[in-house]
Amino acid sequence: MTISQETVLDRANADIQPRILRNYIGGRFVEGGKSFDIFNPATGRVHAVAHEADEAMLGAAVTAAQAALQGEWGKMTLAKRRALLMRIADRIEERFEDFLEAEIADTGKPHDLAHHLDIPRGAANFRVFADAIANLPSETFMMDTPDGGKALNYAVRKPLGVVGIISPWNLPLLLMTWKAAPALACGNAIIVKPSEETPSTTTLLGEVMSEVGMPDGAFNVVHGFGPDSAGEYLTTHPDVRGITFTGETRTGSAIMRAASESVKALSFEMGGKNAAIVFADADMDAAITGLARAVFLNTGQVCLAPERIYVERAVFDQFVAGMKTKAEALKPGLPHDEGTDFGPLISDEHRRKVLDYYKLAVDEGATVVTGGGIPKLAGDAAQGYFVEPTIWTGLPQNARVCREEIFGPCCVVIPFDTEEEAIEMANDSQYGLASSVWTTNLSRGHRVGQAMEVGLSWVNCWFLRDLRTPFGGAKMSGIGREGGEHSINFYSEPTNICIKL
Repeated sequence: MTISQETVLDRANADIQPRILRNYIGGRFVEGGKSFDIFNPATGRVHAVAHEADEAMLGAAVTAAQAALQGEWGKMTLAKRRALLMRIADRIEERFEDFLEAEIADTGKPHDLAHHLDIPRGAANFRVFADAIANLPSETFMMDTPDGGKALNYAVRKPLGVVGIISPWNLPLLLMTWKAAPALACGNAIIVKPSEETPSTTTLLGEVMSEVGMPDGAFNVVHGFGPDSAGEYLTTHPDVRGITFTGETRTGSAIMRAASESVKALSFEMGGKNAAIVFADADMDAAITGLARAVFLNTGQVCLAPERIYVERAVFDQFVAGMKTKAEALKPGLPHDEGTDFGPLISDEHRRKVLDYYKLAVDEGATVVTGGGIPKLAGDAAQGYFVEPTIWTGLPQNARVCREEIFGPCCVVIPFDTEEEAIEMANDSQYGLASSVWTTNLSRGHRVGQAMEVGLSWVNCWFLRDLRTPFGGAKMSGIGREGGEHSINFYSEPTNICIKL
């Protein structure tokens, strides 16, 4: 079913009035009682209006999801379910430009970044998990019985049921489908609450679900906020059996408390204050290029980005000079402008937070190597939520900007003298999401990489991802793992069948 009248990308009206983003419940787009504006961060202008789901609408989404589980979706064979996921991936690619423009409008990120990362990964996630669900073996054990006979035990995977997905604003399509794809692959019916900052591509995916023939109620979208809105209604509803969330640690803690009443399954990927270590024997050009990308990609709004970089003293000045050159070569601007490779922050509120940290760094005694303010831009971009890429030196390990997640395009560079010292400083954090180690010494790479108290430890690279591998954080950076069989294990429950022969 094609629903062109309801489209999130109504090109006939896009230049006249904001796009209308409705909730998608039971295979239909429905309006909420209230609405809220969606701003384009590159211009500061309203580009869409989303309808907020109230508690009754969330209840209707749960009812629709339960009906799907009892109906066509719940009875669908694995082969048909996999074929449907593959068709979703195909349709995302067929509507690539629609998804691209929606993602850019919500985030303000450069065209090339969204074109090469966000949208392709959105489609790839469905293919990866369609394959994963078909290739995971189940457990089988033969046992002796007390009477001298035999019994066969085997496990079957069953969906959790109704699963709530709360996705973030920094990589909206990529991180939403990273959860939606395995949840659907396992046969769950899902309710997605995208970030109130970036709901467009999730809404557009509702169109795709109708177009490919997804059974009504298997995929639902509700718009809104956290407390006293769609987020709270989703996490507290007793018939939602699992919640998966990506976002800041404080919000994750609140969700955990809300979900505890009905003992929901939880999977959280939360905040980080990631560290990188650069040894004197590293390929310095590769380290500078790799870490400049790591710090400044997506304007630093990547949960895996290193905000702390520890550099061996012998190459400290060389590294800082190289990073300064890379930062100052970045070109902020509108997403479609030629040469733009540095976008805005997601909102004016977030920009104020990042600028407060820029000021705090100076108050704490930092030397500002470059940046620290707002770039001077002309035209429409002058009202966008831009900040300068920023590098600091001269700060102690216990400075607040070395301890607290900023989630902006900035890093502190700190010298070290020994391997042991570098490991100790890198692990000195309440967070443990990711790390990056740079060295040409193979033994050191293995040794230090394994010593990092994180969920993901890269050596001589960053953001290099095999989607079959475990993804998640340690300490206050998360609960559980996603990726490959780890996602399948979360979104399904095994039932052991024991047959006495």
